[in-house]
Amino acid sequence: MTMPFVVPRPPEVEPATWPAYGLTTVTVLPLVWRRRAPLAVLLAILAASALYKLALEGPGQPLPYTGLVGVYTIAVLSPPWKRLVTAALLVVAVPVSVWLNTQSARELTFSLFVFGAAYVFGRLHDARQREHRIEAERAAARERARIAREMHDILSHAVSLMVVQAEAGPVAVRTAPERAEAAFEAISATGRDAMAQLRQMLGVLRERPESGTAPREPQPDLAGIPELVARVRASGLAVTYATEGGVRSLPSSTGGSVYRIVQEALTNVVKHARAHTVDIRLTCEESVLRVTVTDDGRGPQAGSGGHGLVGIRERAAAHGGTAAMGPGPGGRGFEVRVLLPVANGPVPSTTGVGA
Repeated sequence: MTMPFVVPRPPEVEPATWPAYGLTTVTVLPLVWRRRAPLAVLLAILAASALYKLALEGPGQPLPYTGLVGVYTIAVLSPPWKRLVTAALLVVAVPVSVWLNTQSARELTFSLFVFGAAYVFGRLHDARQREHRIEAERAAARERARIAREMHDILSHAVSLMVVQAEAGPVAVRTAPERAEAAFEAISATGRDAMAQLRQMLGVLRERPESGTAPREPQPDLAGIPELVARVRASGLAVTYATEGGVRSLPSSTGGSVYRIVQEALTNVVKHARAHTVDIRLTCEESVLRVTVTDDGRGPQAGSGGHGLVGIRERAAAHGGTAAMGPGPGGRGFEVRVLLPVANGPVPSTTGVGA
């Protein structure tokens, strides 16, 4: 707004005066409050501009810059009724301003265009902001769901094993004291492991982005499955674990999901199946990793009444895979079958057998 006072003007044009300069500055100052009261700021700008034109007859401006900023701000921040008031105000103010200035149809068209463009750009910016907010809320919801699944898997598995061991403890105390001691040790180890995993998860949640450290994965990976199997064996369940076809190296998130899938399947066996044996197999078939957990328990009803199997499906779907549950081979027992797409890079197979 100060360019006419800085750039030299033709001799026939009156020189700028200090009152005109001061009033021009007044049209700019309200922009300081444009985010708090955008409509009031626009009204102040229009009033100062009108006074400038009618009272001082100072040098004209090629564009009403401050008015454009005010309209843009209203389009971004104001509710619909204020935007409607602004549109009605501009329909009146722009033609009046053009009539007071040049009375040119060309200027009228140009002024309406630039004010309309300022409004449109403001609405587009607001739409982008709302889209970002929605995406942030969705991301937060996904993270809450992920944390809920992790908490469910950790606590459900640990508590199920501890309950089984605690129920067997009194009987073992009377008949086989050494087994009772092993049961109490298993309860202690399971509780400590659950606490360690929960502390690790809470530590990840407390990490600040500005710390410069990459967030850690709260869940174990494939390397933790043998230890998981060992804890379940300690409860008296015969578990076999084997990998076939050269199970490939996996990203940490995929490996963690495989661990949780196996953990949840074992938890369902311990809680519901009344099984004696469980077979866990990880088989690599071309670009697919097949995870199979089969027990000889009481059948498909073993998975009813909980969220574990739903969590298995969700984990598989999150990695572009599928999950199916149903009767085991020959209609005996219960079987969880998960297929996950994997990349190349096989690692040696391993086999573990439990009594």
